[in-house]
Amino acid sequence: MSKFGKKEKEQPAISTASLPDIVLMLLFFFMVTSVMRENNINVEQRLPQATQLTKLEDAQLVSYMYVGRPKDFRKYGRQPLVQINDVFIIAPTKNQFQRQIINFIESERSKLKEYQRNKITVSLKVDSRAKMGIVSDIKLGLREADARKINYAAVQGSGR
Repeated sequence: MSKFGKKEKEQPAISTASLPDIVLMLLFFFMVTSVMRENNINVEQRLPQATQLTKLEDAQLVSYMYVGRPKDFRKYGRQPLVQINDVFIIAPTKNQFQRQIINFIESERSKLKEYQRNKITVSLKVDSRAKMGIVSDIKLGLREADARKINYAAVQGSGR
């Protein structure tokens, strides 16, 4: 019997002519779809767990306040602090603390259009180890600033 041998077919080379176009399209796609973080969070965040969560409707109308232990504890200590827009609120008295919160709300409202100013929502991202006293002080400051819509941020958890 005779052996029949297969001739190896030559594979055509992959065309790289359109490769720069593909790379540019991918680059443009990721530039358009990625969102840069506006604020650096300088406090530890271990959010509490909740069973029923709802997403906030209009992110433009949400201002964030972060409460937790500072990451740089050598400089700021281990007590929970309030962070607003990359800045810690450090005030010796409650009146000064509330005044800084009022100033923050007024500056956030000034960025919005006239008809949106009363619809502002303050989202509190409070570390689960923080004491309730600091949250009460924040709520008093928000009440003085007439910011009545408050959201408490949480992560999805079990029903325990």
